[in-house]
Amino acid sequence: MKAKISGMCLAVFVTGLFFQAERSFAQVKPFELSYSIFFPATHKQTVLATEWAKEIEKRTGGRVKITVFPGGTLTPANKCYDGVEKGLSDIGMSVLAYTRGRFPLTEVIDLPLGYKSGLQATQLINAYYKKFKPEEFNTVKVMYFHAHGPGLLHTKKEVKTLEDIKGLKIRCTGLAAKIVTSLGGVPVAMAMGETYDALSRGVVDGSLAPMEALEGWKWGEVVKSTTISRAVAYTTGFFVVMNKEKWASLPDDIQKIIEKVNQEWIDKSGQVWDEIDKTGRAFAANLGNKFYILPEKEDSRWQAAVKSILDEYVASMKEKGLPGEEALKFCLEQLKKVK
Repeated sequence: MKAKISGMCLAVFVTGLFFQAERSFAQVKPFELSYSIFFPATHKQTVLATEWAKEIEKRTGGRVKITVFPGGTLTPANKCYDGVEKGLSDIGMSVLAYTRGRFPLTEVIDLPLGYKSGLQATQLINAYYKKFKPEEFNTVKVMYFHAHGPGLLHTKKEVKTLEDIKGLKIRCTGLAAKIVTSLGGVPVAMAMGETYDALSRGVVDGSLAPMEALEGWKWGEVVKSTTISRAVAYTTGFFVVMNKEKWASLPDDIQKIIEKVNQEWIDKSGQVWDEIDKTGRAFAANLGNKFYILPEKEDSRWQAAVKSILDEYVASMKEKGLPGEEALKFCLEQLKKVK
């Protein structure tokens, strides 16, 4: 009888160990997440995003594993946000302007406000989001935002005055099309990945972008000149967002870890934009490209030419019942704090 009881106890003990091991296995099985990025694998922002993923894996002790899909292989740039909403990817990074009209209030960031650096632009877009919490992002979980350095005009021939721009076909994205039109050019909507070929074949005469594109997208090989306007330098906002249901499925402690890493990556992203602006300029300079800084008088002409874009934004937001005037005022005041 004692032997029978001992056998039963052993069976219960072994069964307990089995279920305990099964529970332990379930606990260590990582949350596997996919991350869609349109930048090529070698782009510094893709490299930094990959580091973000690895940092989260490290701090969670391997409980989260994020696989990065660069080059738009998982979802193309203009479908990335929709892809996150629908769960085609768990996380996505792309350009807000690629879905023009989807984020109306946040278009304030892309206005030609005279940006000085990528770090400044990145800090501004995150400060703006923290203050206004626009409902246009309610369908996803925002990780963080970033924004490139001063957006400038890169052309196949030198542009030194407004008259030089007249009639030129300029590749642009989103709200930047209004900048081109206001300056007298002809806007041509086109994604970054298509621009090198368009420039090399003469489909477009130039493009708006930060300095980094001269190396990161090799534009320095197919343009000859960059015009620097301090007064109307714009930026383009980028989102990093997660599927809302996937976010909700993560334990609280993992969510806190991710949010902490997100905060750290805001300045890192802005600093990378500034670093690659410098290397982009150096790359083009080594090829013999010219850089022309507009004199103050001419720069003022450019600023006057684009002022209507700011006014149109405020009026458009008012029609939509959105605080556009407050958002623009906030951004202009924030930019004054960084010299």
